[in-house]
Amino acid sequence: MRVIGLMSGTSYDAVDAAAADLWLDGDTLALKPLGMVSTPYEGGLREALATALPPAAVALAEVCRLDTRIGQAFAAAAVRADRELCGGRGELVASHGQTVYHWVDGDRVHGTLQLGQPAWIAEATGLPVVADFRARDVAAGGQGAPLVSLVDLLWLRGRPGTPVALNIGGIANLTAPDGTAFDTGPGCALLDAAAREFSGGRLAYDADGALAARGRVHRPLLDRLLAEPYYTLAPPKTTGKELFHSGYLRGSGADDLSAEDTLATLTLLTARTVADAARSVGATEVIASGGGTRNPVLMSHIRDLLPRTAVRTSDELGLPAAAKEAYAFAVLGFLTAHGLPGTDPRSTGARHPSVLGSVTPGREGLRLPPAPRGGPVRLVVEA
Repeated sequence: MRVIGLMSGTSYDAVDAAAADLWLDGDTLALKPLGMVSTPYEGGLREALATALPPAAVALAEVCRLDTRIGQAFAAAAVRADRELCGGRGELVASHGQTVYHWVDGDRVHGTLQLGQPAWIAEATGLPVVADFRARDVAAGGQGAPLVSLVDLLWLRGRPGTPVALNIGGIANLTAPDGTAFDTGPGCALLDAAAREFSGGRLAYDADGALAARGRVHRPLLDRLLAEPYYTLAPPKTTGKELFHSGYLRGSGADDLSAEDTLATLTLLTARTVADAARSVGATEVIASGGGTRNPVLMSHIRDLLPRTAVRTSDELGLPAAAKEAYAFAVLGFLTAHGLPGTDPRSTGARHPSVLGSVTPGREGLRLPPAPRGGPVRLVVEA
């Protein structure tokens, strides 16, 4: 099955569309990457989204407008991916949507909301769409995240030692081979917030870690940030920009520092929380993906803090670091289309595995393939 996975993370800068051929060979799921295209949100939509995110209050009319405009943006990305990557032969779209709220109270998730109405995608592409992946796991008592953990478990099975998959987006998450999975902390969320604050909105992020590289770590600020209670919670646990947002940064005492020193401190904060999480699961290898891997200062800190652990990117294993999450949701969409669970309760804390998402029929109605007798136990990436 040729599947297009759509993803926009907590940095909400673009819609990534990755296409893959996926097929089952006995108990093995094979994935052949066909490429990725990234379509930036147009400026007005990105600004409207940034204005609506926590801790802001927002009217339901604006939620409706965002749901529609994000759905249209995802639809345009899917059309482009089908044309440029699939030769117009796509069979299924799997859309993560745009997370706008993750309702967390202590160690429990009560709800989660991703916008991007899938009807726009189905109408534009003519293809069936699997969307709204997270809600079913939450309804089953899970955290609803990190949903890529099942894909990571299948993908890393058989590697020696204790390999862990790390994704550094707006929020960073980690998956260990025993099924332990959790959000490690802010990832790039606070870095991006600081870059925007200090530049008056001119900069969306600290490109190549340039500002951090010119700064000095402010130890008192770092110590205050590391005292955040979230880091002491036991997994499974998830977080988001409901906690790690610009207001959080302003309340930390960073206002008295330069942009460079603030970014240097926040970059080390992300590296410290990632390294602490990797050590907590006994990682012998860290395979990183996500936008944070493009920050050389951050990656250098992580390697320095894990001197006896191999730190590499997912590119070395055949999945482009920038596209791994989009490919992961293509896999989850494929599993849903075949009636197979997309979660591992060890990772999310749910009561049971769940078939994820809701399906919007395509132009020719809905013809799902027959369900196989059992789900895959490993994932291989074909050249």
